[in-house]
Amino acid sequence: MVISKAPDSLAQDFVQFAVDAGVLRFGEFKTKAGRMSPYFFNAGLFDDGARMQRLAEFYAQALLHSGIEFDMIFGPAYKGIPLAATVAVELARQGRNLPFAYNRKEAKDHGEGGTLVGAPLKGRVLIVDDVMSAGTAVRESIAMIQAAGATPYAVAIALDRQEMATENGRDVPHSAVQYVRDQLGLQVCAIAKLADLLQYLESNGTDAMRAHHLRVLDYRQRYGVNA
Repeated sequence: MVISKAPDSLAQDFVQFAVDAGVLRFGEFKTKAGRMSPYFFNAGLFDDGARMQRLAEFYAQALLHSGIEFDMIFGPAYKGIPLAATVAVELARQGRNLPFAYNRKEAKDHGEGGTLVGAPLKGRVLIVDDVMSAGTAVRESIAMIQAAGATPYAVAIALDRQEMATENGRDVPHSAVQYVRDQLGLQVCAIAKLADLLQYLESNGTDAMRAHHLRVLDYRQRYGVNA
């Protein structure tokens, strides 16, 4: 199996891809935490077949580079559902065929019933989502996976914002990713981080991107975490 990109190069290519797709935008955006962010990442705008295929390739390459071992994939509703399916397809294309499952928000009371769809949850489970703001989706996924008798083992996300999480409306000195990794004990694989975005903006060379770089850098200095 040949992996074509080193992690740093992969991250830069992903940032460029997200900008080109209009998924990563610059301006002024209010976050769930109530902060005014100079950038916004909306994975829901990877909204056609070609973009989803390319996105799945980025996830697969990042996971293969990470060395994280897992037995199946789980996609939390809703954005995690197409991610789990397409990442499973891409990993199979690269020679690693794994089962996948996802949940529905409302329990089905006919047919097979329940909230889980797809392969039975078992072994070491990788949770695939777009970003982590508060870790809520991960905690809910962990509960479902454990209830099924499987082991929540790792999380894969597209972008690590590397910023402080909030608890009860207050900033805390760790990010959602750090909480999931250090407190919940799951490995985390991110295709790119805020540091990669800053590197992309700094090296782009245009006046507009340099201006965005200054605003994003100021935001990170105010809300950022070290890792």
